[in-house]
Amino acid sequence: MRQIILDTETTGLDPKQGHRIIELAAIELCNRKVSERRFHRYLNPEREIDPGAAEIHGLTFERLQDEPRFAEVAPALLEFISGAELIIHNAPFDVGFLNKELELAGLPALCEHCPSIIDTLKLAKDLHPGKKNNLNALCDRYQIDNSHRTLHGALLDTELLGEVYLAMTRGQESLLGDGNDEEEQGAALLGSMPHLSVRVLLATEEELAQHAQQLADIDKASKGACLWKQMESQV
Repeated sequence: MRQIILDTETTGLDPKQGHRIIELAAIELCNRKVSERRFHRYLNPEREIDPGAAEIHGLTFERLQDEPRFAEVAPALLEFISGAELIIHNAPFDVGFLNKELELAGLPALCEHCPSIIDTLKLAKDLHPGKKNNLNALCDRYQIDNSHRTLHGALLDTELLGEVYLAMTRGQESLLGDGNDEEEQGAALLGSMPHLSVRVLLATEEELAQHAQQLADIDKASKGACLWKQMESQV
């Protein structure tokens, strides 16, 4: 399965008021593992940036004047994301801006290029109701190092969101390692251990109930893709 984690930075909050995208980043996941493919562009918005937005991402109009316009990079962006499932935090915000930019460039809306979109903010609210679910809060909750995130940046935020998404859906929590070295070391360690007798402790009713609830949460977060639940139904 091919997925694209995507994020934008903008001149302000509302594309209907003429605000534009100034930074665009996307990273590719294939079967829940990061690939080598990245897409990252700074863009000339052809307008000033709101002071409040500049405080968040640190980008200025002067810095961006020599960057390409959205219409110039749109073909490469669409080629990169075409056919993939998009993963976006607070998806309505980014999708609204992207659709407006595509409209201005005379191109079809995002839904014509990508079959589905996962909003990780909605997913987080379903998993953690009543709690803060911004990217910083989720990094803290899932013990993901975001100490280098002093300002918002589309590329950094996609990398952090990728780790958060994999953690929320109980997948591989690091985008960087494939775990092969750890598996080999574990096998070597087990091979060197003496054979010991093992005392088996059966789970209590309370523990079994907690286990069942955990599987239900995983199945909900993964939209019915929980392998353990599937195996239970086949028994």
